[in-house]
Amino acid sequence: MTQHRITDDLEALLDVLPSNIRHAVEKANNNEKLLEIVIDLGRIPAARFVDGEIPLLNTEITRAEIDHITERIGTFDTDNRAGMERTLHRISAIKNRRSAIVGLTCRVGRAVYGTVDIIQDLIESGKSVLILGRPGVGKTTLLREAARILAENKRVVIVDTSNEIGGDGDVPHPAVGKARRMQVREPMLQHEVMIEAVENHNPEVIVIDEIGRELEALAARTIAERGVQLIGTAHGQTLDNLLLNPTLSDLVGGIEAVTLSDEEARRRGTQKTVLERRAPPTFDVLIEIQTRDRFTVHQDIMTSVDSLLRDAPIPPEVRTRDESGEIKIEKAAPAPKSRTEAPTKTPLRTRRQQPASQPVDHSPTPNQVPNVGAKLQTIRIFAYGVARNRLQQAAKRLGVPAVVVTDAAEADVLVTLRTYYRNREHTIMDAEARGMPIYVLRANSVSQTEQFVSDLYSLTEHVQRDNMEDVRDAAKQAISAVLNGERFVDLPPGPSLVRRLQHEMARDAELVSHSYGKEPRRHVRIFRE
Repeated sequence: MTQHRITDDLEALLDVLPSNIRHAVEKANNNEKLLEIVIDLGRIPAARFVDGEIPLLNTEITRAEIDHITERIGTFDTDNRAGMERTLHRISAIKNRRSAIVGLTCRVGRAVYGTVDIIQDLIESGKSVLILGRPGVGKTTLLREAARILAENKRVVIVDTSNEIGGDGDVPHPAVGKARRMQVREPMLQHEVMIEAVENHNPEVIVIDEIGRELEALAARTIAERGVQLIGTAHGQTLDNLLLNPTLSDLVGGIEAVTLSDEEARRRGTQKTVLERRAPPTFDVLIEIQTRDRFTVHQDIMTSVDSLLRDAPIPPEVRTRDESGEIKIEKAAPAPKSRTEAPTKTPLRTRRQQPASQPVDHSPTPNQVPNVGAKLQTIRIFAYGVARNRLQQAAKRLGVPAVVVTDAAEADVLVTLRTYYRNREHTIMDAEARGMPIYVLRANSVSQTEQFVSDLYSLTEHVQRDNMEDVRDAAKQAISAVLNGERFVDLPPGPSLVRRLQHEMARDAELVSHSYGKEPRRHVRIFRE
């Protein structure tokens, strides 16, 4: 167990507050969980804690009380942030149109020793590490300790845009250890200071907080290409968020639309236009901070991005710290060795999302999909954002015993839309925590719903050998007809397994084949080139 030691210099922050506000904070008697104090002109001040927010006074804040604070702290820079020398506290200002301060957010800065142990092996591996997480979850605290530990054996330079890592003043806070700190005069110049650090000070590691602009992302790529290890944070919570951010997606390689040849599209079983990773990622490892004691880790960003773009995401590694301080690591499933070994049976329109804390396991469990060929079981479905009447109609059309329930606690599986899944809705997170299988649809359409029900009961894979012989005979007849002069022949609709066989037979006969239509009426057409 790692002993955590916290240094917050809270007395220094309380000293700059008006006496009535200070006494109210002390009366709350919860300093260890205090995050920030919010003070707005004409409003009641409030204290925000890890587990909630409380009002501090019954009276409204006056101009004199705001002036009382601003006179006792450092100068506000162009990013409207000020600090207190030799501390890690940050005071951010809200100004009116005449540049007068009308609000203050006093953030408590803490140096917490012992928090980086959960990812210390990644930090010390020499790989570049990108950390994501919502505001206030502890990204900067983690970054500060990472800089201190690395500086014991390496040359570390911190690019400190708002003095959050090393504190205000010319002398860095002791929490950064031997690391050197370069301050940034204006936030817009952060990318220039990043390059300057590499060119002038010969670092082995550069630590950066809040990469948020395109120029900073380009500077990070330049630094990584020079062989310098990067430890940085960025705006966002998950890898999905980062890929959808056009400004920062370059940090993980970026994405672009690529048009495939007919042969490659057939081999992959996809449309001709697909999304691909544009370049090698700037960072090697991505860490998503879900809570202060729960991290998800993408050990190989390149593989994770490629798998995500193929609609077959690899579950990340999950690291947790329990109440006793013991760290538990749940390993991710092994990645495919090459693109040709990527899963081919994952539906393009519907995909199953495994709980993040569990490896991919296709073995049956009481709440999972029945085996192919077994007697169809009744499966209770909870629809979150998906039309229930369409689910019921799809089950009726396909003749499967699916029941749509209104209570998630009674369900065997949950189906939702991609938007809700990416937003990490409370109901979805609860289902994941219980280990319930979750299916994600791209759209709330009839075809998507029917495809989901079909996949739920593995109907697309349930093809008997006798039927396969019929499929081969029909394909042979179609090939013979085209070779004898027919312009084209359309084969009967069939599942992906059948269509794959038909494409292979056409290719062996040196003919061209394409799939047309939508599931479940999608079919193959064979013709000459």
